[in-house]
Amino acid sequence: MPGAGGLDGGFTMSSIHLPIIRPSQPPWNKNRLIGQKRPLLPRQVWAIRARLELAGNPRNLVLFNLAIDSKLRGCDLVRLKVADLVVAGAVRDRVSIVQSKTGRPVQFEVSENTRRSIFKWVRSPAMLGREFLFPSRFHSSSHISTRQYARLVRSWVSVIGLDPCGYGTHSLRRKKLR
Repeated sequence: MPGAGGLDGGFTMSSIHLPIIRPSQPPWNKNRLIGQKRPLLPRQVWAIRARLELAGNPRNLVLFNLAIDSKLRGCDLVRLKVADLVVAGAVRDRVSIVQSKTGRPVQFEVSENTRRSIFKWVRSPAMLGREFLFPSRFHSSSHISTRQYARLVRSWVSVIGLDPCGYGTHSLRRKKLR
């Protein structure tokens, strides 16, 4: 068949030589781990918790403890309100909230250690009259951002000697550890 292509005399495609284009910047993910982040091991959770207790920053301790207990997404965790966890001056044993991504309710149990840290944090002078459990220092937002939460997780992971590229906010959701 003439003109159908192939070895019997049909047309052939000539090779076109294009110039080589070299990128001006390296790829954004060069030398970075891509894919799923690793979960934290129980000893790593305890190491971070011990460092936060020694540092004397009750907000970060509550944020870390609730992330482990609740397994909430970062966006839901930073939006927790004091009223979600504290009723009549006592911290609830079990909390139910509606997830922002799915719109479905989720219930989680708050460990004794986490309840103690929440009680201490809520009674601190920094929390007087605050609606959100993790208030922002800036007036444009009422609670800390998910980006700030991610920065905190990176710093916690770095402090115990782990590579922060391998861990993220989702690492705290992977297992329930006490």
